[in-house]
Amino acid sequence: MDLISDLRTVIKGDVDASDETLAKYSRDASIFEVRPKVVVFPRDSEDVKNLVKFVNENKEKHPELSLTARSGGTDMSGGPLGESIIVEFDKYFNRIIKIEESNGKYENFKIDGYATVEPGVYYRDFEKETLKKGLIFPSYPASKSICAIGGIISNNSGGEKTLMYGKTDKYVLRLKIVLADGNEYEIKRISRDELQKKRAEENFEGTLYGKVFELIENNYDAITKAKPGVSKNSAGYYLWNVWDKESFDLSQVLVGSQGTLGLVTEVDLGLVKKKKHSRLVVVFLKDVKSLADLVNAVLPSHPESLETFDDNTLKLAIKFMPDIAKKLGGKGFLSLALSFIGETFMVLTHGLPKFVVLVELTSNEEKDIKERILKLHNELDNLGIPNKPMKSERDGEKYWVIRRESFNLLRKRVKSKQATPFVDDIIVDPAKLPEVLPELYKILEVNGISPTLAGHAGDGNFHIIPLMDLSRDEDRKKIPVVAAKVHELILRHGGSITAEHNDGLIRSPYLEKMYGSEIFELFKRVKNIFDPNGIFNPGKKVGSDLDYALEHIKRS
Repeated sequence: MDLISDLRTVIKGDVDASDETLAKYSRDASIFEVRPKVVVFPRDSEDVKNLVKFVNENKEKHPELSLTARSGGTDMSGGPLGESIIVEFDKYFNRIIKIEESNGKYENFKIDGYATVEPGVYYRDFEKETLKKGLIFPSYPASKSICAIGGIISNNSGGEKTLMYGKTDKYVLRLKIVLADGNEYEIKRISRDELQKKRAEENFEGTLYGKVFELIENNYDAITKAKPGVSKNSAGYYLWNVWDKESFDLSQVLVGSQGTLGLVTEVDLGLVKKKKHSRLVVVFLKDVKSLADLVNAVLPSHPESLETFDDNTLKLAIKFMPDIAKKLGGKGFLSLALSFIGETFMVLTHGLPKFVVLVELTSNEEKDIKERILKLHNELDNLGIPNKPMKSERDGEKYWVIRRESFNLLRKRVKSKQATPFVDDIIVDPAKLPEVLPELYKILEVNGISPTLAGHAGDGNFHIIPLMDLSRDEDRKKIPVVAAKVHELILRHGGSITAEHNDGLIRSPYLEKMYGSEIFELFKRVKNIFDPNGIFNPGKKVGSDLDYALEHIKRS
């Protein structure tokens, strides 16, 4: 088989197997390196359908063939990496088809508008267009300047506004997807009666609906019980979201599935109105216990965001302040430094904080937000918690840049070691943070790991990024040891090993431990129902191999 030549006869789009391209697509934002055979850039849905049919037709003779979807390539789990065919969507599937007010079209969803968009659209471009209509897609991640819609859906992403609005699964209204038979289908929420009609159809789609329904219905109590008791989760397949005894929404098992069940070609996303006014109260905390106390004190004020980063992240931002200045749209280094004078006096008085917490309050009324900011400021003062209300939305932007750019600074500016995300997305009930975080730090310290920590304090979700030298076997050997101990800690406290970054190569091997053998067996059955020939993104979710993952950790 001449794979490259054959693919060029199959699709109208581009086929590229150059060393430069293969090297680029061997990596994402994770710790892994997996070299593909070829990267294809499908031009339209017909190309995607033909790719699926081609792999199916040749799978028996060439079992190594598979299709792995990719868009922005910012995944931190190794999700879009594969040894066979990478299907890149950002080149041609990059249209924002429409953005409209809801007008009752999706009346069962709490949205103000919706957008029809393709998976290769970068979020930064999408947001510019939604804001023209006063709308936002509220589950955007911190990487919003570099990520794409396909990855947001694939990982069931969340971010700084998830505390108020929820994750991506709440805003996926309709999907177009090419499934394993090589046909494109429209998937959306349907009623009980519509479900019965679907199940009666004697075709691939009817069989699919029938088998998934039977699997969920026959295991309903176990599936319901398996849903993690935290506000966010991206681990496994979300079987608990599909069937509520009244409506059936197969899109909910596709969101967060990391391209293991099919290839998404178009999506309708729900949008909400952006609040007219936003202000930050920046809080400086000296220890972990104060963080949990703060969360409990602030949540009654209904913040739209409650974010945090630690002292290591703050030191990194100070070290690379010129980078922060560039992200602020031309603000000079000197003027940026001067804008931190108030904070400098607080540090001189109280010492360098262990955590910086960003409390964002929003409102459509300026008077309301001023009153709420003053009330929160006074409450925190009475509790003896150092805090500084920002005078305007612009004044607070410097803190958002530090929070959003922390991982990129680690990746791009720290040269002696690599940012090593492998326990980068833990979540527990915020009330358990005083107990969990000290144990977490102890695990890292005992193993000689110094991390940065940032995350979504209101959800109890933290991103832990150690700096390690992956060229050293000694550092590489720490990864499975520390991962196992951290996961055990998080699961012991009823949390999830991934709140929003998903499973990929790094966490799929731990899914059975998280959910137990009964639920994990259901995950395997779901994969087989959707993808009986195993052509979509193998080795993720199910069929994973920890040894394989460890062997593919990059060295530089």
